[in-house]
Amino acid sequence: MLPALQKLSVPIPLGGTSNYFLTDTLVKVGGWDPYNVTEDADLGLRLSKLGYRVEMLDSTTFEEANCKTGNWIRQRSRWMKGYMQTWFVHMRKPHHFVRTSGWLGLLSVQLFLAGNVISALINPILWLVFILWMFTNAEIISQAFPGPLLWLNIFALTVGNIFFVLLAVIAPIKRRWFHLSLAGFTAPLYWLLTSVAAYKAIWQLFFRPSYWEKTDHGISEIAIAQRDALIRSNMK
Repeated sequence: MLPALQKLSVPIPLGGTSNYFLTDTLVKVGGWDPYNVTEDADLGLRLSKLGYRVEMLDSTTFEEANCKTGNWIRQRSRWMKGYMQTWFVHMRKPHHFVRTSGWLGLLSVQLFLAGNVISALINPILWLVFILWMFTNAEIISQAFPGPLLWLNIFALTVGNIFFVLLAVIAPIKRRWFHLSLAGFTAPLYWLLTSVAAYKAIWQLFFRPSYWEKTDHGISEIAIAQRDALIRSNMK
């Protein structure tokens, strides 16, 4: 998605790895916000508001993927909390995005920051409504979602999930990691876990806003094997 944002010339919420900055530019925009737990996303928006561009490099970051459920939820809840912090801070003066990136830039902030969190929060609610409609055909659901709206929602549910599943299946194939493609079919479960992280983030936003949940690294089988091999090599 980030290369697409670059082509649209809209603000890019940076990720936490493989970022390269000119030092004087970093100083001009104020450096990192020590109170924001996704300071990289915040920095990407501040760069855009001051008229700077972010360019994507055609490269690969060989970073270990998060492979433990509890560790993953801690990481994602921090991201979600940081997205909310970033959105609240920058929506104090939304006209800055309109001035530098146009209305499209302002819309992208709503979709990729606020939308990311809101979609995770409403995801289990919509699944619950769908299941109740499937098995009970409750009258209250029919009243809340009249014919055209109901079928539009079912279309969005079906096509949206198929789209995300295909993305998760195709991406490993492009890298010839065929054994990972089957995991793409679990994308709906992935989004439910994202919802767990989002609700945790909401709680922390009020009660532990600046608490940084650390992500454990070096815990995958490959990382452990590489570390053990390095230790054996140094012992020789």
